[in-house]
Amino acid sequence: MKIKRALISVSDKTGIVDFARKLHDAGVEIVSTGGTMKALKEAGIPVIYVSDVTGFPEIMDGRVKTLNPYIHGGILAVRDNPDHVQAMKQHKITPIDMVVVNLYPFKETISKPDVTLSEAIENIDIGGPAMIRAAAKNFKFVTVVTNPERYNDITDSIAKDGCVHGMLRMQLAKEAFEHTSVYDDCIQNYLTEQINK
Repeated sequence: MKIKRALISVSDKTGIVDFARKLHDAGVEIVSTGGTMKALKEAGIPVIYVSDVTGFPEIMDGRVKTLNPYIHGGILAVRDNPDHVQAMKQHKITPIDMVVVNLYPFKETISKPDVTLSEAIENIDIGGPAMIRAAAKNFKFVTVVTNPERYNDITDSIAKDGCVHGMLRMQLAKEAFEHTSVYDDCIQNYLTEQINK
C-alpha cells in the first residue's frame, strides 16, 4: 500500500526533519501540528497545518487540535470496507496512511524537583495516544511510528518497495501499544504518589 499522506506530531523531534524530507521526496503529503509544523516549515519541507484539514483551530492551549473526524476518520477507515469508503467520500475525509507521533514528555516533566501538579497534568497527552491507538488498531492499512529509531527502517522500506509491508506495520503497531502502555503506567504511578502523600 502506497503511503500518500502522513500526519506528523512529535514532542521528541530527533531526526524528524530528515525523516519528513525523505517522505516528501517519496511523494508523501505531510500534515502537522504547531511545533512540529514550524520545524518542518523552517527546514523548507511543505506541510499542511492540521487546522486546515479539520477546519477548526487549535484551542484550549493546544489541548484540542487533532480530536476530530477529519483526523480520526482518515486514520480509522477500513479501506476495503465499502461503507467506510463511502463515508469518507460523503464527508470529504482524506485517508491518513501514516501516523508519526510521540508523546508529551510526562516522565521528564515529573522528574523536575520543583514540578507542580498542574504542570504535570498539562503534560498528559490526550490527542497523541488517541492517534497512536487509532493507527495501531488499523495497522492493516496505516503505519504508526512512535520511535525515532524506526525512521530509517521505514524510509528504507519505502525507497525499496514504495510501501511499508504488513509484518513491519504489525510490529510497529505492537511497539505503539507498548509506548502508550508505558506512558499510562507512568501517569498512574505519579497520581498514586500524589494521593499517598
